[in-house]
Amino acid sequence: MIKFSANLSMLFTELDFLDRFSAAKKAGFDYVEYLFPYDFAPEQISDQLTQHNLDQVLFNLPAGNWGTGERGITCLPDRIDEFEDGVMKAIDYAKALGCKQVNALAGIPALESSEDLVKETFIKNLRFAANKLKDQDIHLLTEPINTIDIPGFYLNYTEQAKSILKEVDSNNLFIQYDIYHMQIMEGDLIRTITENLNYIKHIQLADNPGRHEPGTGEINYSSIFSALQKLGYKGYVGCEYIPKESTLDGIAWIEQYRQ
Repeated sequence: MIKFSANLSMLFTELDFLDRFSAAKKAGFDYVEYLFPYDFAPEQISDQLTQHNLDQVLFNLPAGNWGTGERGITCLPDRIDEFEDGVMKAIDYAKALGCKQVNALAGIPALESSEDLVKETFIKNLRFAANKLKDQDIHLLTEPINTIDIPGFYLNYTEQAKSILKEVDSNNLFIQYDIYHMQIMEGDLIRTITENLNYIKHIQLADNPGRHEPGTGEINYSSIFSALQKLGYKGYVGCEYIPKESTLDGIAWIEQYRQ
């Protein structure tokens, strides 16, 4: 059975953040994820997880100033100290929340940046984070993202991510594979997942176009879920989509996969 995780940054947004945990449980989820926990004390989120018997399965490392358009700082040469501080902050939260994996968003390098220096910084920072997180038994992930939603984002393709993983050379660094982003950038989803399953630790979904729930676009999710089950995928599948209407109005798609 697929282990679906409710992404609380996308779902139940009609509610205040801390009220979304209860809503996710009532909708049948046992696992949650979201972009960031840092606006709340760890105890506030931990209380929600405990109260509603939910497992926290993913969040992102601090990613710069999200409100001004920053989308990660992992590859930014002038933000290394900030990145390292963010890793330690994420470890504190992950330990408090019982979360065993965090994602490092690459970021959008400045146009004038040296390509070699950006790549060198990305690899150095991922190596630092992978080692620090491994000491705490927490996996590090990094995620290719499409260049339509986030123009200029550094990491865009599965093969590119694999190449970075090999250069980092850590057994604690994996790919976060977002089906929506990869449908836009490269397609060939099932074959790509099949050939790279050893590198993939977490999967996220949304349909395309629109980034809404499965069944609203072109992606054949029935075939994808069947392939994941045949492959023996043991990780989580994060529901990181924008509901076309309200969350509950668009949640019926999931029931056939919970059987």
